[in-house]
Amino acid sequence: MHRGRGASRPAGPGAGRRGGLAGRPAPGAAAALGLLTLLALLTLAGGPASAASLPPLTDGDRVGAAWHVATLPQQGSKPVTRFAAEVLDGLPALRVDADRSYGNLVFDLPAGPLPARLRWSWRLQRPNPAADLYRRSGDDVAAKVCVSFDLPLDRVPFTERQILRLVRASSGQALPAATVCYVWAGSEPRGALIANAYTRRVRYIVLRNASDGAGVWADESRDLAADFLRAFADESAQVPPLTAVVVGGDADNTGLHTVGHVSGLRFEP
Repeated sequence: MHRGRGASRPAGPGAGRRGGLAGRPAPGAAAALGLLTLLALLTLAGGPASAASLPPLTDGDRVGAAWHVATLPQQGSKPVTRFAAEVLDGLPALRVDADRSYGNLVFDLPAGPLPARLRWSWRLQRPNPAADLYRRSGDDVAAKVCVSFDLPLDRVPFTERQILRLVRASSGQALPAATVCYVWAGSEPRGALIANAYTRRVRYIVLRNASDGAGVWADESRDLAADFLRAFADESAQVPPLTAVVVGGDADNTGLHTVGHVSGLRFEP
């Protein structure tokens, strides 16, 4: 089976507290570093597709050409998560192979109406037994599907807003102010809402965990508006436009090797 890889583009999410929405903005340089990691969710030039459709994750034996790989701004020698096309259990699937690595596969969304639902199927082949989303040292997921929103800056808390403005200015990129990541977690309970251990601009919703086991496909269907309002209810009562869809996996904090697969990612009205 041939495995295609997207070309990596430097672009510049990833310790909270248990209970409710975990996590607080980190002060000073630590907060700036956390927000810099949002560069991994950056969108570059949008393609011709409408906001109501997503291009396929794979095309034959290659990763879909409309998707690009985004890494950390100062990733250096840290490995990049590998993305490849596979046929698994008869399904065309994107393989997410994280070996002590970090990286996301991103599709930039042009302006358009908010789709009602996001659907996909996924499975874990090699989970991460050391993952702990409440701690920076364990902030890794074997598989995640994220959506970024164009949250107005005046809805972002003051300190985070100033840091976000600074990072946007220094990077020259319109970093997302709000990202919801659906994750296949470890011991965290299903349905948990957890702030990213590095920045509250990213918030996790746990859909699956270690109890779901490896090697079994799971189907997901998410109400995007409802999930945004749940994740960012403390900042906005209105749902802003989508800016990007992200698929990824990372194992850089735990230093382990994980493998997951995602298939059939699509919007539905």
